[in-house]
Amino acid sequence: MTLLAIDWSGVGIQTLYFIMAFSILVVLHEMGHFLPAKWFKCRVEKFYLFFNPWFSLAKKKIGETEWGLGWVPFGGYVKISGMVDESMDKEQLKKPAEPYEFRAKPAWQRLIIMLGGVTVNVILAIVIFIFITWVYGDEYLPPQNAKNGFAVDSLGTAMGLKDGDIITKLDGVPVKDATKIPVDIITKEPKQLTVLRNGQELQLPVPQTLVRSLNDSKGADFTFLRFPGIIEDFGKESTAWEAGLRKGDQIISVDSILTPYSVDVQRVTRANKGKKLNFIVNRNGQFVALPVQVTNEGKIGIAFQTDIKKLGFETETKKYSFAESIPAGWNKCWNTLGNYVTGLKHLFTGKANPNESLGSVISIGKIFPKEWGEWEAFWRLTAIFSIILAFMNVLPIPALDGGHALFTLVEMITGKKPSDKFMEYAQMVGMVLLLGLMAYALGLDFLRLFRGN
Repeated sequence: MTLLAIDWSGVGIQTLYFIMAFSILVVLHEMGHFLPAKWFKCRVEKFYLFFNPWFSLAKKKIGETEWGLGWVPFGGYVKISGMVDESMDKEQLKKPAEPYEFRAKPAWQRLIIMLGGVTVNVILAIVIFIFITWVYGDEYLPPQNAKNGFAVDSLGTAMGLKDGDIITKLDGVPVKDATKIPVDIITKEPKQLTVLRNGQELQLPVPQTLVRSLNDSKGADFTFLRFPGIIEDFGKESTAWEAGLRKGDQIISVDSILTPYSVDVQRVTRANKGKKLNFIVNRNGQFVALPVQVTNEGKIGIAFQTDIKKLGFETETKKYSFAESIPAGWNKCWNTLGNYVTGLKHLFTGKANPNESLGSVISIGKIFPKEWGEWEAFWRLTAIFSIILAFMNVLPIPALDGGHALFTLVEMITGKKPSDKFMEYAQMVGMVLLLGLMAYALGLDFLRLFRGN
């Protein structure tokens, strides 16, 4: 029964979106290496989407380059003759350098080849942000249109917020989009909130520990829009599904306690861990009573509808001409990168817990929409991951483009080229670090899956 409760069509669509987005990013990134390598007359032996240890799903040799599709969807690569890369091909390096090899080219050409992938990812992100700004504009929910007010959880209650409050300003700056308040607090770290309560404005100080707490809870446990208790999905272990609740049901009451909002349902179940409660739901205009077992963790395994459009919230949209979308898209790209760097800073300063913040391809895939045709979200996420991929690749870590570029810059400044043996060992160290981080992130995701997160 639990397997039936999983929205397999939604998972399949998310997977397809993920494969599409990262295929675009990887192919264009590697093309950023491939094209300058060919311009500078390097021999490119392989061009692969995804990695292909032991075998390839498909391959075809055109000219001197083998084009292929691997089976491990963690990236891709181009293999350039005479370059110490992921293949760790040592035999080629034992021979004298040939004119067509990467190592035989001037340092400035090698630097351009190395930074080509990052450059393409940056350009791609900017172009996508410009076009989605032009086509879709900016849709947002002004705080005054949050018709049900905000629900307040433990973190919000501790700092003085109450149910029904509406946060209108951060450090005196008006909030534009009510749906992004937790994210704005994490990235902007305001010292004071302005709150509208029963028609009056109040000023509430922000505790220094709030950002760390928000990072740990991923924005939960604070404050969020109040939504009616309409069921959108079920978890892997769902007592609600087993009891007969279905997608689209609106929970009216739990054990005679009225639950007009989803947060009310959650509070009642958390207060009655391990008990069986009587749920009244509105199903297509008919009221249905169903007894539901609450787990010892206070959960029943449901997710509520939070799509503000479907729930009738009045959003506003700012439209841009193509000329206006260029600076707007440019700013969105760099603001996105700034927010990402802020997140990394929180990791290194202790304001975020790596065990809660890190994730692998599983976490990334779950971010994509579950419904086909959500192209604005798809392209927005593709742009976000493109600028993040560019930033991560330019970090001065061996095995990444930034590591190779750093060694090349040192060579250009000092006039001394690192030995092939040094580059080989540096590549090995970098690969171990990256593979270790990937394995750690993947392990965290599997642990979250087993916990039902």
